[in-house]
Amino acid sequence: MSMDVWRRLTDGVPARALGALALLAVLLLAAPFLLRFMPAGDYWLSILILVVYFSYIGQAWNIMMGFAGQLSLGHAIYLGLGGYVAAALYVNLGIGPWLGVFVAVAAAMLAGGLIGFLGFRFSLAGVYFALLTIAFAEFTRILFDHFKWVGGSGGLFLKVEAEGSAFNLQGSPLLFYYVILALAAAVFVLCRWLLTSRLGYYWLAIREDPEAAQAAGINVLRTKLLAVLISAGLTAVGGVWSAFYYKNLFPESAFAMGRSIEVTLAPIIGGLGTLFGPIVGSALLVGLGDLFTTLAEYLANTWDIKTAGLKQIGYGVALLLIVMFRRDGVWPWLARHLGFDRQREDRP
Repeated sequence: MSMDVWRRLTDGVPARALGALALLAVLLLAAPFLLRFMPAGDYWLSILILVVYFSYIGQAWNIMMGFAGQLSLGHAIYLGLGGYVAAALYVNLGIGPWLGVFVAVAAAMLAGGLIGFLGFRFSLAGVYFALLTIAFAEFTRILFDHFKWVGGSGGLFLKVEAEGSAFNLQGSPLLFYYVILALAAAVFVLCRWLLTSRLGYYWLAIREDPEAAQAAGINVLRTKLLAVLISAGLTAVGGVWSAFYYKNLFPESAFAMGRSIEVTLAPIIGGLGTLFGPIVGSALLVGLGDLFTTLAEYLANTWDIKTAGLKQIGYGVALLLIVMFRRDGVWPWLARHLGFDRQREDRP
């Protein structure tokens, strides 16, 4: 990395924040080995994998909503397309995920480009654009329900290789952890670079006042489309990882509305438009989810109390509390108390 790039990425970031980021990176790299000395270490590794995964896809969604101000509630379409395309190429044609991911990203970007062009060309914004994204995700779910080449409603299953191969993204949870950690680190750096670029400042202008941005000479349609395309492509990569991690895909879950909502929660809880928001939000989100799942199992096994939907209720309560008391999210408040909150620390 050249000094110019390094200065651009770290400009305005307090030394304390850089030190904390370096410490976090070291801890995440060493975490799987440290967890071996803990009881139920494999379980805690699976929790950590989910934290990193949700921070990755949350960061991808954050580009579109947090940076450019375009609300999408149908990001499951990009996760589903990414997973289905790469998995189908692997199962039916023997093409590995490291090649299939490029086709998956292209398919997701094509879908995102179509949604974005239709929405922005006809001046859809806010809740109306969000409804368009939901409609496309639901249409895609119905389409894949009847698409027999990818298993239809019966689902698509990836074979499990007896001897795991990193080339085919087959192996232990440790392999998947480091793959998603590398992706999360890469998207973090990419987002910081984007925020300090001309495109990032264009997004900020459009987010704050599209009409003023247009009057200032910014091509609003093209700039918004770039946000959609980048967000869709990055989200598709997360979909590929998820498909090979869980090794099964069903249209009902791959394109579900609930999956789109899960994508949005981490950056909303952590802090929209910030780099650390999706990381903090995903840690809280996964932690709460595990807590409520454990509580539901305890109530069911000990008191025979059925608590279906307790996890979703917990998410709803957490979101309500954030909206009421921390409208900017948890991270800006936390950053102030840790002394990280200075001039363009993680906002454009």
